[in-house]
Amino acid sequence: MKLLCISCMKREEVTASTVVEWFYRPEGGKDEPIYEHRKMNHEFPSRFSGRIQWNGSKDMQDVSITVLNVTLNDSGIYTCNITREFEFEIHRPLFTSSRLIHLTVVEEAGEDFTSVISEIMMYILLVFLTLWLLIEMVYCYRKVSKAEEAAQENATDYLAIPSENKENCAVPVEE
Repeated sequence: MKLLCISCMKREEVTASTVVEWFYRPEGGKDEPIYEHRKMNHEFPSRFSGRIQWNGSKDMQDVSITVLNVTLNDSGIYTCNITREFEFEIHRPLFTSSRLIHLTVVEEAGEDFTSVISEIMMYILLVFLTLWLLIEMVYCYRKVSKAEEAAQENATDYLAIPSENKENCAVPVEE
Protein backbone atom coordinates (compact mmCIF):
# COMPACT_ATOMS: atom_id res chain seq x y z
CA MET A 1 0.00 0.00 0.00
CA LYS A 2 1.61 3.22 -1.16
CA LEU A 3 1.05 6.15 1.17
CA LEU A 4 1.29 9.13 -1.16
CA CYS A 5 2.83 12.35 0.08
CA ILE A 6 3.86 15.04 -2.39
CA SER A 7 5.39 18.40 -1.58
CA CYS A 8 6.36 20.35 -4.68
CA MET A 9 8.99 23.03 -4.86
CA LYS A 10 8.96 25.74 -7.51
CA ARG A 11 11.59 25.42 -10.21
CA GLU A 12 13.22 28.75 -9.42
CA GLU A 13 13.91 27.80 -5.82
CA VAL A 14 17.45 27.13 -4.79
CA THR A 15 18.65 23.93 -3.23
CA ALA A 16 17.19 22.87 0.09
CA SER A 17 17.85 20.23 2.70
CA THR A 18 14.71 18.18 3.26
CA VAL A 19 13.66 16.07 6.23
CA VAL A 20 10.63 13.76 5.96
CA GLU A 21 9.08 12.18 9.03
CA TRP A 22 6.27 9.61 8.97
CA PHE A 23 4.07 8.94 12.00
CA TYR A 24 1.33 6.39 12.69
CA ARG A 25 -1.58 6.90 15.05
CA PRO A 26 -3.87 3.95 15.77
CA GLU A 27 -7.56 4.53 16.51
CA GLY A 28 -7.69 6.27 19.89
CA GLY A 29 -3.89 6.22 20.28
CA LYS A 30 -1.05 8.71 19.98
CA ASP A 31 1.43 9.43 17.18
CA GLU A 32 4.41 7.11 17.03
CA PRO A 33 7.32 7.68 14.62
CA ILE A 34 7.69 4.93 12.03
CA TYR A 35 10.03 6.34 9.37
CA GLU A 36 12.42 9.23 8.77
CA HIS A 37 14.30 10.34 5.68
CA ARG A 38 17.20 12.77 6.04
CA LYS A 39 20.04 12.17 3.66
CA MET A 40 19.55 8.50 4.56
CA ASN A 41 16.50 6.37 5.40
CA HIS A 42 15.77 5.38 8.99
CA GLU A 43 13.00 3.02 10.05
CA PHE A 44 11.98 3.22 13.71
CA PRO A 45 11.31 0.01 15.64
CA SER A 46 7.51 -0.39 15.53
CA ARG A 47 4.78 -2.73 14.35
CA PHE A 48 5.93 -1.82 10.80
CA SER A 49 9.54 -2.99 11.25
CA GLY A 50 10.80 -4.50 8.01
CA ARG A 51 7.60 -3.61 6.15
CA ILE A 52 8.29 0.00 5.11
CA GLN A 53 10.04 1.03 1.91
CA TRP A 54 10.98 4.50 0.72
CA ASN A 55 9.03 5.23 -2.45
CA GLY A 56 9.92 8.88 -2.92
CA SER A 57 11.81 10.63 -5.67
CA LYS A 58 15.42 11.80 -5.64
CA ASP A 59 14.39 15.45 -6.02
CA MET A 60 12.29 15.10 -2.82
CA GLN A 61 9.07 16.28 -4.48
CA ASP A 62 7.45 12.86 -3.91
CA VAL A 63 8.18 11.70 -0.35
CA SER A 64 5.91 8.64 -0.28
CA ILE A 65 6.45 5.35 1.50
CA THR A 66 5.07 1.88 0.86
CA VAL A 67 3.78 -0.39 3.62
CA LEU A 68 4.29 -4.03 2.66
CA ASN A 69 2.04 -6.91 3.69
CA VAL A 70 -0.74 -4.67 4.99
CA THR A 71 -2.87 -6.17 7.77
CA LEU A 72 -6.14 -5.16 9.42
CA ASN A 73 -4.08 -3.75 12.33
CA ASP A 74 -2.51 -1.17 9.99
CA SER A 75 -5.70 0.92 9.92
CA GLY A 76 -5.23 4.38 11.38
CA ILE A 77 -3.96 7.86 10.59
CA TYR A 78 -0.59 8.32 8.93
CA THR A 79 1.10 11.71 9.08
CA CYS A 80 3.76 12.90 6.66
CA ASN A 81 5.76 15.89 7.95
CA ILE A 82 8.06 17.67 5.51
CA THR A 83 10.62 20.24 6.67
CA ARG A 84 12.69 22.12 4.11
CA GLU A 85 15.49 24.52 4.89
CA PHE A 86 16.27 26.63 1.85
CA GLU A 87 19.88 27.58 1.31
CA PHE A 88 19.91 31.26 0.35
CA GLU A 89 23.03 33.37 0.76
CA ILE A 90 21.46 35.86 3.19
CA HIS A 91 19.17 33.68 5.30
CA ARG A 92 17.91 30.10 5.59
CA PRO A 93 14.09 30.09 5.73
CA LEU A 94 12.32 27.01 7.00
CA PHE A 95 9.23 25.59 5.30
CA THR A 96 7.11 22.90 6.95
CA SER A 97 4.03 21.07 5.74
CA SER A 98 2.03 18.14 6.98
CA ARG A 99 -0.26 15.64 5.24
CA LEU A 100 -2.74 13.32 6.97
CA ILE A 101 -3.71 10.01 5.42
CA HIS A 102 -6.65 8.09 6.87
CA LEU A 103 -6.23 4.41 6.06
CA THR A 104 -8.93 1.85 6.69
CA VAL A 105 -7.98 -1.74 5.90
CA VAL A 106 -10.86 -4.11 5.19
CA GLU A 107 -10.72 -7.86 4.77
CA GLU A 108 -12.20 -7.89 1.28
CA ALA A 109 -13.10 -5.01 -0.97
CA GLY A 110 -16.75 -4.80 -1.96
CA GLU A 111 -17.92 -4.75 -5.57
CA ASP A 112 -18.05 -1.26 -6.97
CA PHE A 113 -21.26 -0.54 -8.90
CA THR A 114 -19.37 1.05 -11.81
CA SER A 115 -17.16 -2.01 -12.21
CA VAL A 116 -20.24 -4.24 -12.38
CA ILE A 117 -21.84 -2.00 -15.01
CA SER A 118 -18.64 -1.86 -17.07
CA GLU A 119 -18.30 -5.64 -16.94
CA ILE A 120 -21.90 -6.08 -18.19
CA MET A 121 -21.28 -3.55 -20.97
CA MET A 122 -18.10 -5.39 -21.95
CA TYR A 123 -20.02 -8.67 -22.39
CA ILE A 124 -22.84 -6.99 -24.35
CA LEU A 125 -20.27 -5.38 -26.64
CA LEU A 126 -18.48 -8.71 -27.06
CA VAL A 127 -21.74 -10.44 -28.10
CA PHE A 128 -22.65 -7.59 -30.45
CA LEU A 129 -19.24 -7.59 -32.16
CA THR A 130 -19.31 -11.37 -32.53
CA LEU A 131 -22.76 -11.24 -34.19
CA TRP A 132 -21.66 -8.40 -36.45
CA LEU A 133 -18.58 -10.36 -37.51
CA LEU A 134 -20.71 -13.45 -38.21
CA ILE A 135 -23.17 -11.43 -40.34
CA GLU A 136 -20.29 -9.85 -42.27
CA MET A 137 -18.76 -13.26 -42.94
CA VAL A 138 -22.10 -14.65 -44.27
CA TYR A 139 -22.60 -11.56 -46.44
CA CYS A 140 -19.10 -11.81 -47.89
CA TYR A 141 -19.46 -15.57 -48.47
CA ARG A 142 -22.72 -15.05 -50.39
CA LYS A 143 -21.20 -12.23 -52.44
CA VAL A 144 -18.17 -14.35 -53.37
CA SER A 145 -20.41 -17.34 -54.13
CA LYS A 146 -22.60 -15.30 -56.51
CA ALA A 147 -19.53 -13.88 -58.23
CA GLU A 148 -18.16 -17.38 -58.76
CA GLU A 149 -21.50 -18.59 -60.20
CA ALA A 150 -21.62 -15.64 -62.59
CA ALA A 151 -18.06 -16.32 -63.68
CA GLN A 152 -18.89 -20.00 -64.22
CA GLU A 153 -21.91 -19.11 -66.43
CA ASN A 154 -19.83 -16.68 -68.48
CA ALA A 155 -17.14 -19.31 -68.97
CA THR A 156 -19.62 -21.93 -70.26
CA ASP A 157 -21.11 -19.37 -72.68
CA TYR A 158 -17.71 -18.77 -74.25
CA LEU A 159 -16.76 -22.46 -74.43
CA ALA A 160 -20.08 -23.71 -75.82
CA ILE A 161 -20.11 -24.68 -79.52
CA PRO A 162 -23.51 -24.57 -81.22
CA SER A 163 -24.75 -28.05 -82.17
CA GLU A 164 -25.32 -27.23 -85.87
CA ASN A 165 -21.65 -26.36 -86.27
CA LYS A 166 -20.32 -29.50 -84.65
CA GLU A 167 -20.21 -31.45 -87.97
CA ASN A 168 -18.41 -28.68 -89.77
CA CYS A 169 -15.85 -27.95 -87.16
CA ALA A 170 -13.02 -29.51 -89.15
CA VAL A 171 -10.82 -27.09 -90.98
CA PRO A 172 -10.07 -28.15 -94.60
CA VAL A 173 -6.48 -29.19 -95.09
CA GLU A 174 -4.81 -28.43 -98.37
CA GLU A 175 -2.16 -30.65 -99.69
